[in-house]
Amino acid sequence: MESPHKVKPDPRRGLPSVEQLARAAGELSGAPPAWALVEAARTVVAEERERVLRQGASDRRGPEDLAGRTRSRAAALAAPHPRRVVNATGVVLHTNLGRAPLALEAAEAAAAAGAAYADLEFDLERGERGDRQAAVATKLARLGGAEAAAVVNNNAAAVLLALNTLALGREVVVSRGELVEIGGSFRVPEIMERAGVHLVEVGATNRTHLSDYEKALGPATALLLKVHRSNFELRGFVAEVGLPDLARLAQAHGLPLLDDLGSATFAEVPGLPAEAFAPARLRLGADLVCFSGDKLLGGPQAGIILGRADLVRALRGNPLARALRLDKLSLAALDRTLDAYLSGDAEREIPVLRRLCEPVARLEARARRLAERLGRCVGEEVRVGVRPERSAVGGGSVPGFELPSWAVVVEAPGGAERLAARLRDAPVPVVARVQEGRVLLDVRTLLDDDDTAIEQGVVFALGSAVR
Repeated sequence: MESPHKVKPDPRRGLPSVEQLARAAGELSGAPPAWALVEAARTVVAEERERVLRQGASDRRGPEDLAGRTRSRAAALAAPHPRRVVNATGVVLHTNLGRAPLALEAAEAAAAAGAAYADLEFDLERGERGDRQAAVATKLARLGGAEAAAVVNNNAAAVLLALNTLALGREVVVSRGELVEIGGSFRVPEIMERAGVHLVEVGATNRTHLSDYEKALGPATALLLKVHRSNFELRGFVAEVGLPDLARLAQAHGLPLLDDLGSATFAEVPGLPAEAFAPARLRLGADLVCFSGDKLLGGPQAGIILGRADLVRALRGNPLARALRLDKLSLAALDRTLDAYLSGDAEREIPVLRRLCEPVARLEARARRLAERLGRCVGEEVRVGVRPERSAVGGGSVPGFELPSWAVVVEAPGGAERLAARLRDAPVPVVARVQEGRVLLDVRTLLDDDDTAIEQGVVFALGSAVR
Protein backbone atom coordinates (compact mmCIF):
# COMPACT_ATOMS: atom_id res chain seq x y z
CA MET A 1 0.00 0.00 0.00
CA GLU A 2 1.37 3.43 -0.97
CA SER A 3 2.13 5.81 1.91
CA PRO A 4 -0.11 8.91 1.99
CA HIS A 5 2.86 11.00 3.10
CA LYS A 6 5.27 11.26 0.21
CA VAL A 7 8.78 12.42 1.01
CA LYS A 8 9.79 15.27 -1.25
CA PRO A 9 13.11 14.63 -2.99
CA ASP A 10 15.98 16.88 -1.97
CA PRO A 11 16.32 19.47 -4.77
CA ARG A 12 20.06 19.60 -4.18
CA ARG A 13 20.48 16.05 -5.45
CA GLY A 14 22.02 15.99 -8.84
CA LEU A 15 24.39 18.88 -8.18
CA PRO A 16 28.01 18.00 -8.98
CA SER A 17 30.54 17.50 -6.21
CA VAL A 18 33.36 19.99 -5.73
CA GLU A 19 35.81 17.56 -7.34
CA GLN A 20 33.55 16.92 -10.33
CA LEU A 21 32.97 20.63 -10.94
CA ALA A 22 36.65 21.51 -10.59
CA ARG A 23 37.51 18.75 -13.07
CA ALA A 24 34.89 19.95 -15.56
CA ALA A 25 36.05 23.57 -15.30
CA GLY A 26 39.64 22.43 -15.76
CA GLU A 27 38.79 20.90 -19.11
CA LEU A 28 37.89 24.34 -20.52
CA SER A 29 40.53 26.15 -22.54
CA GLY A 30 42.95 28.35 -20.62
CA ALA A 31 42.06 26.76 -17.30
CA PRO A 32 43.49 28.36 -14.12
CA PRO A 33 45.65 26.38 -11.63
CA ALA A 34 44.13 23.36 -9.88
CA TRP A 35 44.09 24.93 -6.42
CA ALA A 36 42.10 27.91 -7.73
CA LEU A 37 39.63 25.61 -9.51
CA VAL A 38 38.98 23.67 -6.30
CA GLU A 39 38.45 26.84 -4.24
CA ALA A 40 36.16 28.32 -6.87
CA ALA A 41 34.21 25.07 -7.26
CA ARG A 42 33.65 24.92 -3.51
CA THR A 43 32.13 28.41 -3.58
CA VAL A 44 30.00 27.79 -6.67
CA VAL A 45 28.61 24.49 -5.32
CA ALA A 46 27.74 26.10 -1.97
CA GLU A 47 25.98 29.00 -3.69
CA GLU A 48 24.07 26.68 -6.03
CA ARG A 49 22.96 24.43 -3.18
CA GLU A 50 21.59 27.40 -1.29
CA ARG A 51 19.85 28.83 -4.36
CA VAL A 52 18.27 25.50 -5.36
CA LEU A 53 17.09 24.92 -1.80
CA ARG A 54 15.24 28.24 -1.99
CA GLN A 55 13.89 27.99 -5.52
CA GLY A 56 13.60 24.27 -6.25
CA ALA A 57 15.27 21.75 -8.54
CA SER A 58 13.51 23.11 -11.62
CA ASP A 59 15.73 26.19 -11.44
CA ARG A 60 18.96 24.22 -11.27
CA ARG A 61 21.72 25.55 -13.56
CA GLY A 62 23.25 23.37 -16.23
CA PRO A 63 26.74 21.84 -15.94
CA GLU A 64 28.16 24.16 -18.60
CA ASP A 65 26.99 27.23 -16.68
CA LEU A 66 28.43 25.96 -13.39
CA ALA A 67 31.75 25.06 -15.05
CA GLY A 68 31.95 28.48 -16.69
CA ARG A 69 31.25 30.28 -13.40
CA THR A 70 33.87 28.13 -11.68
CA ARG A 71 36.47 28.91 -14.32
CA SER A 72 35.78 32.66 -14.11
CA ARG A 73 36.07 32.66 -10.33
CA ALA A 74 39.19 30.55 -10.43
CA ALA A 75 40.80 32.93 -12.93
CA ALA A 76 40.05 35.85 -10.61
CA LEU A 77 41.53 33.96 -7.65
CA ALA A 78 44.71 33.09 -9.55
CA ALA A 79 45.23 36.58 -11.01
CA PRO A 80 47.98 38.74 -9.45
CA HIS A 81 46.76 41.06 -6.71
CA PRO A 82 46.84 43.97 -6.62
CA ARG A 83 46.77 44.44 -10.40
CA ARG A 84 47.73 47.48 -12.39
CA VAL A 85 44.69 49.54 -13.42
CA VAL A 86 44.25 52.80 -15.30
CA ASN A 87 42.77 55.50 -13.09
CA ALA A 88 40.51 57.56 -15.36
CA THR A 89 38.19 58.65 -12.55
CA GLY A 90 39.58 62.13 -12.03
CA VAL A 91 40.29 61.37 -8.35
CA VAL A 92 44.04 61.86 -7.97
CA LEU A 93 44.38 60.03 -4.64
CA HIS A 94 41.83 57.26 -5.13
CA THR A 95 41.87 55.20 -1.93
CA ASN A 96 40.39 52.12 -3.61
CA LEU A 97 43.00 52.31 -6.36
CA GLY A 98 45.99 52.47 -4.04
CA ARG A 99 46.21 56.23 -3.47
CA ALA A 100 49.57 57.61 -4.62
CA PRO A 101 51.45 55.80 -7.40
CA LEU A 102 55.14 55.74 -6.55
CA ALA A 103 57.79 57.59 -8.48
CA LEU A 104 59.66 55.20 -10.76
CA GLU A 105 62.85 55.69 -8.74
CA ALA A 106 61.00 54.93 -5.49
CA ALA A 107 59.48 51.74 -6.94
CA GLU A 108 62.90 50.65 -8.16
CA ALA A 109 64.39 51.32 -4.73
CA ALA A 110 61.73 49.14 -3.09
CA ALA A 111 62.34 46.35 -5.62
CA ALA A 112 66.10 46.50 -5.03
CA ALA A 113 65.63 46.34 -1.24
CA GLY A 114 63.34 43.36 -1.57
CA ALA A 115 65.43 41.39 -4.07
CA ALA A 116 68.58 41.16 -1.93
CA TYR A 117 69.90 41.51 1.59
CA ALA A 118 70.03 45.12 2.79
CA ASP A 119 71.60 47.11 5.63
CA LEU A 120 68.15 47.60 7.15
CA GLU A 121 69.33 47.50 10.76
CA PHE A 122 73.07 47.17 10.31
CA ASP A 123 75.67 49.91 10.64
CA LEU A 124 78.21 49.15 7.92
CA GLU A 125 80.80 51.54 9.34
CA ARG A 126 80.78 50.12 12.87
CA GLY A 127 79.86 46.56 11.94
CA GLU A 128 77.04 46.34 14.46
CA ARG A 129 73.28 46.73 14.78
CA GLY A 130 71.93 50.02 13.47
CA ASP A 131 68.69 52.04 13.44
CA ARG A 132 66.31 51.12 10.60
CA GLN A 133 64.77 54.58 10.33
CA ALA A 134 67.76 56.81 11.10
CA ALA A 135 68.22 57.93 7.48
CA VAL A 136 64.58 58.70 6.72
CA ALA A 137 64.11 60.36 10.13
CA THR A 138 66.98 62.74 9.40
CA LYS A 139 65.57 63.61 5.97
CA LEU A 140 62.04 64.05 7.33
CA ALA A 141 63.24 66.37 10.09
CA ARG A 142 65.18 68.47 7.59
CA LEU A 143 62.25 68.74 5.18
CA GLY A 144 59.75 69.48 7.94
CA GLY A 145 61.90 71.94 9.88
CA ALA A 146 61.44 69.70 12.92
CA GLU A 147 63.70 68.82 15.83
CA ALA A 148 63.11 65.13 15.17
CA ALA A 149 61.00 62.72 13.15
CA ALA A 150 59.77 59.15 13.21
CA VAL A 151 57.86 56.90 10.84
CA VAL A 152 55.38 54.05 11.35
CA ASN A 153 53.23 52.00 9.00
CA ASN A 154 50.34 54.46 8.49
CA ASN A 155 48.86 57.64 9.90
CA ALA A 156 46.31 55.86 12.09
CA ALA A 157 49.27 54.06 13.67
CA ALA A 158 51.03 57.40 14.19
CA VAL A 159 48.00 58.80 16.04
CA LEU A 160 47.60 55.59 18.06
CA LEU A 161 51.27 55.62 19.07
CA ALA A 162 51.25 59.30 20.04
CA LEU A 163 48.10 58.99 22.14
CA ASN A 164 49.25 55.82 23.88
CA THR A 165 52.68 57.27 24.62
CA LEU A 166 51.71 60.74 25.79
CA ALA A 167 48.30 60.22 27.40
CA LEU A 168 47.85 56.59 28.50
CA GLY A 169 45.16 56.48 31.21
CA ARG A 170 44.65 60.24 31.04
CA GLU A 171 42.44 62.72 29.18
CA VAL A 172 42.78 63.99 25.62
CA VAL A 173 40.76 67.07 24.64
CA VAL A 174 39.36 67.33 21.10
CA SER A 175 36.58 69.26 19.38
CA ARG A 176 33.35 67.39 18.64
CA GLY A 177 33.52 68.71 15.08
CA GLU A 178 36.80 66.82 14.58
CA LEU A 179 35.73 63.34 15.71
CA VAL A 180 35.85 62.04 12.16
CA GLU A 181 35.35 58.62 10.65
CA ILE A 182 37.94 57.66 8.06
CA GLY A 183 37.85 54.92 5.43
CA GLY A 184 36.97 51.41 6.56
CA SER A 185 34.74 52.72 9.40
CA PHE A 186 37.66 53.64 11.64
CA ARG A 187 36.64 56.45 13.95
CA VAL A 188 38.81 58.79 16.00
CA PRO A 189 36.98 57.97 19.27
CA GLU A 190 37.58 54.25 18.72
CA ILE A 191 41.27 54.79 18.00
CA MET A 192 41.50 56.83 21.20
CA GLU A 193 39.80 54.06 23.15
CA ARG A 194 42.26 51.49 21.80
CA ALA A 195 45.11 53.82 22.67
CA GLY A 196 44.00 53.69 26.31
CA VAL A 197 43.14 57.38 26.69
CA HIS A 198 39.99 59.12 27.88
CA LEU A 199 38.24 61.27 25.29
CA VAL A 200 37.02 64.69 26.39
CA GLU A 201 34.76 66.23 23.74
CA VAL A 202 34.40 70.00 23.67
CA GLY A 203 32.20 72.41 21.75
CA ALA A 204 29.36 71.52 19.42
CA THR A 205 29.48 69.67 16.12
CA ASN A 206 29.56 72.89 14.12
CA ARG A 207 31.10 75.41 16.53
CA THR A 208 33.96 75.11 19.00
CA HIS A 209 35.58 78.06 20.81
CA LEU A 210 38.80 78.49 22.74
CA SER A 211 36.79 78.83 25.95
CA ASP A 212 35.46 75.31 25.39
CA TYR A 213 38.99 73.94 25.54
CA GLU A 214 39.86 76.09 28.56
CA LYS A 215 36.90 74.80 30.56
CA ALA A 216 37.82 71.19 29.82
CA LEU A 217 41.38 71.37 31.14
CA GLY A 218 42.08 69.76 34.49
CA PRO A 219 44.61 67.69 36.46
CA ALA A 220 43.92 64.61 34.30
CA THR A 221 44.48 66.41 30.98
CA ALA A 222 47.52 65.06 29.15
CA LEU A 223 47.18 66.25 25.55
CA LEU A 224 45.31 68.55 23.17
CA LEU A 225 44.42 66.99 19.84
CA LYS A 226 43.49 68.75 16.61
CA VAL A 227 42.20 66.55 13.79
CA HIS A 228 41.92 67.60 10.15
CA ARG A 229 38.45 66.89 8.74
CA SER A 230 39.88 64.83 5.94
CA ASN A 231 36.77 63.69 4.10
CA PHE A 232 34.03 66.25 4.72
CA GLU A 233 33.44 69.98 5.14
CA LEU A 234 31.55 72.08 7.68
CA ARG A 235 29.85 75.09 6.12
CA GLY A 236 27.47 77.77 7.27
CA PHE A 237 27.22 78.65 10.96
CA VAL A 238 30.58 77.17 11.95
CA ALA A 239 33.59 78.08 14.08
CA GLU A 240 36.79 76.32 15.08
CA VAL A 241 39.90 77.27 17.01
CA GLY A 242 42.96 77.93 14.88
CA LEU A 243 46.23 76.16 15.54
CA PRO A 244 48.10 79.25 16.89
CA ASP A 245 45.45 79.91 19.56
CA LEU A 246 45.33 76.26 20.53
CA ALA A 247 49.12 76.16 20.70
CA ARG A 248 49.23 79.14 23.06
CA LEU A 249 46.70 77.47 25.32
CA ALA A 250 48.67 74.23 25.35
CA GLN A 251 51.92 76.05 26.13
CA ALA A 252 50.32 78.03 28.95
CA HIS A 253 49.29 74.79 30.63
CA GLY A 254 52.42 72.80 29.83
CA LEU A 255 50.54 70.38 27.54
CA PRO A 256 51.67 68.93 24.21
CA LEU A 257 49.55 69.67 21.11
CA LEU A 258 49.18 66.94 18.49
CA ASP A 259 48.07 68.04 15.02
CA ASP A 260 46.70 65.10 13.01
CA LEU A 261 46.78 66.42 9.45
CA GLY A 262 45.82 63.16 7.79
CA SER A 263 47.49 64.27 4.56
CA ALA A 264 50.30 66.76 3.93
CA THR A 265 53.31 67.40 1.76
CA PHE A 266 56.69 69.12 1.74
CA ALA A 267 55.89 71.01 -1.46
CA GLU A 268 53.89 74.23 -1.60
CA VAL A 269 51.41 73.26 -4.32
CA PRO A 270 49.52 76.26 -5.76
CA GLY A 271 45.87 76.22 -4.78
CA LEU A 272 46.11 73.66 -1.98
CA PRO A 273 44.99 74.81 1.49
CA ALA A 274 47.71 76.13 3.79
CA GLU A 275 47.36 73.20 6.20
CA ALA A 276 48.56 70.82 3.46
CA PHE A 277 52.12 72.19 3.88
CA ALA A 278 53.46 70.26 6.87
CA PRO A 279 56.38 72.53 7.89
CA ALA A 280 54.00 75.46 8.42
CA ARG A 281 52.05 73.54 11.05
CA LEU A 282 55.09 73.21 13.28
CA ARG A 283 55.84 76.90 12.87
CA LEU A 284 52.28 77.66 14.00
CA GLY A 285 52.93 75.94 17.31
CA ALA A 286 52.09 72.24 17.03
CA ASP A 287 54.38 70.05 19.14
CA LEU A 288 53.77 67.00 16.98
CA VAL A 289 52.42 66.76 13.45
CA CYS A 290 51.46 63.49 11.77
CA PHE A 291 50.23 62.60 8.29
CA SER A 292 50.17 59.84 5.67
CA GLY A 293 53.03 59.03 3.35
CA ASP A 294 50.87 57.76 0.49
CA LYS A 295 48.60 60.75 0.04
CA LEU A 296 49.80 64.26 -0.86
CA LEU A 297 53.38 63.33 -0.05
CA GLY A 298 53.29 60.89 -2.98
CA GLY A 299 55.22 58.06 -1.34
CA PRO A 300 54.45 54.60 0.08
CA GLN A 301 52.00 53.87 2.87
CA ALA A 302 53.53 55.30 6.04
CA GLY A 303 52.73 57.42 9.05
CA ILE A 304 55.00 60.46 9.26
CA ILE A 305 55.63 62.06 12.69
CA LEU A 306 57.42 65.40 13.04
CA GLY A 307 58.04 67.50 16.11
CA ARG A 308 59.79 68.00 19.41
CA ALA A 309 62.77 65.75 20.00
CA ASP A 310 61.71 64.68 23.51
CA LEU A 311 58.24 63.68 22.36
CA VAL A 312 59.50 61.81 19.29
CA ARG A 313 62.05 60.02 21.48
CA ALA A 314 59.25 58.94 23.82
CA LEU A 315 57.18 57.63 20.92
CA ARG A 316 60.07 55.61 19.56
CA GLY A 317 60.68 54.10 23.01
CA ASN A 318 57.11 52.80 23.28
CA PRO A 319 56.93 48.98 22.81
CA LEU A 320 54.06 49.59 20.37
CA ALA A 321 56.54 51.23 18.01
CA ARG A 322 57.92 47.82 17.05
CA ALA A 323 54.46 46.49 16.23
CA LEU A 324 53.79 49.55 14.07
CA ARG A 325 57.16 49.83 12.37
CA LEU A 326 57.69 50.25 8.64
CA ASP A 327 59.03 47.35 6.54
CA LYS A 328 62.16 47.54 4.38
CA LEU A 329 60.32 47.92 1.06
CA SER A 330 58.34 50.92 2.27
CA LEU A 331 61.40 52.44 3.95
CA ALA A 332 63.35 52.21 0.69
CA ALA A 333 60.52 53.79 -1.29
CA LEU A 334 60.02 56.53 1.29
CA ASP A 335 63.73 57.29 1.40
CA ARG A 336 63.84 57.78 -2.38
CA THR A 337 60.66 59.88 -2.30
CA LEU A 338 62.25 62.18 0.27
CA ASP A 339 65.38 62.45 -1.88
CA ALA A 340 63.21 63.88 -4.66
CA TYR A 341 62.00 66.64 -2.32
CA LEU A 342 65.50 67.37 -1.02
CA SER A 343 66.93 67.63 -4.55
CA GLY A 344 64.13 69.91 -5.74
CA ASP A 345 62.90 67.33 -8.26
CA ALA A 346 59.68 66.33 -6.49
CA GLU A 347 57.29 68.02 -8.92
CA ARG A 348 58.99 66.31 -11.85
CA GLU A 349 59.53 62.85 -10.31
CA ILE A 350 56.52 62.26 -8.06
CA PRO A 351 53.38 61.32 -10.02
CA VAL A 352 50.91 62.85 -7.55
CA LEU A 353 52.60 66.24 -7.67
CA ARG A 354 52.74 66.09 -11.47
CA ARG A 355 49.02 65.32 -11.58
CA LEU A 356 48.18 68.14 -9.18
CA CYS A 357 50.37 70.71 -10.91
CA GLU A 358 49.59 69.82 -14.55
CA PRO A 359 48.40 72.96 -16.39
CA VAL A 360 44.85 72.69 -17.66
CA ALA A 361 45.95 73.63 -21.20
CA ARG A 362 48.11 70.51 -21.36
CA LEU A 363 45.23 68.42 -20.08
CA GLU A 364 42.98 69.75 -22.84
CA ALA A 365 45.60 68.97 -25.48
CA ARG A 366 46.05 65.44 -24.14
CA ALA A 367 42.28 64.83 -24.03
CA ARG A 368 41.94 65.92 -27.66
CA ARG A 369 44.83 63.69 -28.75
CA LEU A 370 43.38 60.71 -26.90
CA ALA A 371 39.88 61.33 -28.30
CA GLU A 372 41.27 61.48 -31.83
CA ARG A 373 43.19 58.25 -31.20
CA LEU A 374 40.08 56.47 -29.88
CA GLY A 375 37.96 57.81 -32.72
CA ARG A 376 40.16 56.00 -35.22
CA CYS A 377 39.62 52.59 -33.60
CA VAL A 378 35.87 52.52 -32.89
CA GLY A 379 32.86 52.06 -35.11
CA GLU A 380 30.62 54.81 -36.43
CA GLU A 381 27.97 54.01 -33.84
CA VAL A 382 30.33 55.13 -31.05
CA ARG A 383 30.62 58.83 -30.28
CA VAL A 384 33.88 60.17 -28.86
CA GLY A 385 34.39 63.77 -27.74
CA VAL A 386 35.97 65.93 -25.07
CA ARG A 387 34.70 68.31 -22.44
CA PRO A 388 36.03 70.32 -19.46
CA GLU A 389 35.65 68.64 -16.07
CA ARG A 390 36.56 69.03 -12.38
CA SER A 391 38.94 66.61 -10.66
CA ALA A 392 39.07 65.83 -6.95
CA VAL A 393 42.27 65.41 -4.96
CA GLY A 394 40.69 62.56 -2.96
CA GLY A 395 42.30 60.26 -0.43
CA GLY A 396 40.87 62.16 2.52
CA SER A 397 43.10 65.11 1.72
CA VAL A 398 41.36 68.37 0.94
CA PRO A 399 37.57 67.92 0.93
CA GLY A 400 35.71 70.26 -1.37
CA PHE A 401 38.85 71.29 -3.26
CA GLU A 402 38.69 70.58 -6.98
CA LEU A 403 41.02 71.11 -9.92
CA PRO A 404 40.00 72.02 -13.48
CA SER A 405 40.48 69.14 -15.87
CA TRP A 406 39.44 67.68 -19.23
CA ALA A 407 37.82 64.34 -20.03
CA VAL A 408 37.28 62.17 -23.06
CA VAL A 409 33.58 61.36 -23.38
CA VAL A 410 32.51 58.02 -24.88
CA GLU A 411 28.93 57.10 -25.82
CA ALA A 412 28.27 53.61 -27.15
CA PRO A 413 25.32 51.31 -27.83
CA GLY A 414 24.34 49.29 -24.77
CA GLY A 415 24.70 52.13 -22.30
CA ALA A 416 27.39 53.70 -20.16
CA GLU A 417 27.20 51.25 -17.26
CA ARG A 418 27.78 48.30 -19.55
CA LEU A 419 30.72 50.02 -21.26
CA ALA A 420 32.26 50.97 -17.90
CA ALA A 421 31.93 47.37 -16.70
CA ARG A 422 33.58 46.07 -19.87
CA LEU A 423 36.43 48.56 -19.46
CA ARG A 424 37.03 47.20 -15.96
CA ASP A 425 37.24 43.70 -17.47
CA ALA A 426 39.94 44.68 -20.00
CA PRO A 427 43.41 43.05 -19.83
CA VAL A 428 44.60 46.26 -18.16
CA PRO A 429 41.41 47.35 -16.36
CA VAL A 430 40.32 50.93 -17.00
CA VAL A 431 38.34 52.48 -14.14
CA ALA A 432 36.27 55.35 -15.54
CA ARG A 433 33.48 57.61 -14.33
CA VAL A 434 29.85 57.35 -15.46
CA GLN A 435 27.96 60.61 -15.62
CA GLU A 436 24.78 61.62 -17.43
CA GLY A 437 24.68 58.35 -19.35
CA ARG A 438 28.23 58.74 -20.68
CA VAL A 439 31.61 57.24 -19.83
CA LEU A 440 34.16 59.90 -18.86
CA LEU A 441 37.92 59.31 -19.04
CA ASP A 442 39.43 62.13 -16.98
CA VAL A 443 42.97 62.77 -18.19
CA ARG A 444 44.24 64.50 -15.04
CA THR A 445 44.64 61.14 -13.34
CA LEU A 446 46.24 59.34 -16.29
CA LEU A 447 49.88 58.40 -15.94
CA ASP A 448 52.32 59.11 -18.75
CA ASP A 449 52.00 55.70 -20.42
CA ASP A 450 48.26 55.07 -19.92
CA ASP A 451 46.97 56.15 -23.33
CA THR A 452 47.84 52.85 -25.02
CA ALA A 453 46.15 50.86 -22.25
CA ILE A 454 43.04 53.01 -22.63
CA GLU A 455 42.94 52.47 -26.39
CA GLN A 456 43.31 48.72 -25.90
CA GLY A 457 40.67 48.76 -23.17
CA VAL A 458 38.15 50.63 -25.32
CA VAL A 459 38.74 48.27 -28.24
CA PHE A 460 38.26 45.30 -25.91
CA ALA A 461 35.13 46.79 -24.31
CA LEU A 462 33.48 47.53 -27.64
CA GLY A 463 34.52 44.27 -29.24
CA SER A 464 35.92 46.14 -32.23
CA ALA A 465 39.24 45.94 -34.01
CA VAL A 466 41.72 48.67 -34.67
CA ARG A 467 41.47 49.72 -38.27
